[in-house]
Amino acid sequence: MLAIFESILPVFLLVVLGVLLKRWRLIDRDMWNGLEQLGFFVLFPCLLFTTLAKAEFSGIAAGSVALGSIGSLSFIALLLALAWPLFRAAGVSGAAYTSVYQTSTRWNAFIALAIAEKLYGPESLALVALVATLIIIPINLYNIGILVWFGGGTRSLRTFAQKIVTNPMIIGSVLGVTINLLEIPVYAPLMQAAELVAGTSLSLGLIMVGAGLKLADALKPRPLALLPVALKLVFMPLVMTAAAYVLGMRGEPLLTIAMGASVPTAMNGYVLAKQMGGDAPLYAAVATLQTIASFLTIPVVLAATAYLAGG
Repeated sequence: MLAIFESILPVFLLVVLGVLLKRWRLIDRDMWNGLEQLGFFVLFPCLLFTTLAKAEFSGIAAGSVALGSIGSLSFIALLLALAWPLFRAAGVSGAAYTSVYQTSTRWNAFIALAIAEKLYGPESLALVALVATLIIIPINLYNIGILVWFGGGTRSLRTFAQKIVTNPMIIGSVLGVTINLLEIPVYAPLMQAAELVAGTSLSLGLIMVGAGLKLADALKPRPLALLPVALKLVFMPLVMTAAAYVLGMRGEPLLTIAMGASVPTAMNGYVLAKQMGGDAPLYAAVATLQTIASFLTIPVVLAATAYLAGG
């Protein structure tokens, strides 16, 4: 338990650094928006591309990974959708419900990738990248659909489809997998340049996670904010780990799946909440609470999963 805690400590120290840098007056606050765009459009897609293009998939049961990750995510998304009458009966608004839904299903791939690389190395990094590729479309389908239905936003099917196919993370992932599976040669200096760009993405991405946290919103959270903390940090790891175990995954792959399921939500959903009529302050409070809590829950999840992983 202590070893796991100390292993992921550097990851969370970078998140704390982001919190501090965002509040340092010597740094122009306008810079952060540009860094977010750089990460979304360039750095993170480049990391997914280079990781998947060079990954060795022969040791990964891709079918089991796909079935387990997409199936688990869809199961949780369906349960939350069916629970809407309960939320409505409790007086929860549609906007607040969308933020509970988003923060219970989205995951922070920056944290997952960084911990995978730190704990288990390139093979686990490739597995997390593969899971990210597999679930990025269903995650966006479910969450944007819920926002359209409950958030009061108006989005045409054409615009929605365009957002999916032009997502830079999806493009980077598809290119990487295509080059890998078809064994398409890439000019070595070009790949090296891409790897140099990708090498900056994890550390900068973690700093950006910290910079995006809204500590003031989490000091006195609404009781509703605690529900998605439990759903994301406890229920999702339980469901995804159980699914992976049933599908025959053991050892480090099972630990990697458990870790990826236990990371907090991603801040990109906060932008969607603001744009599409969701409860953005609630989203920010939940994301902050999850990130703080995950520093303790991730080691617990990994320690518990280790008992299964040996089987």
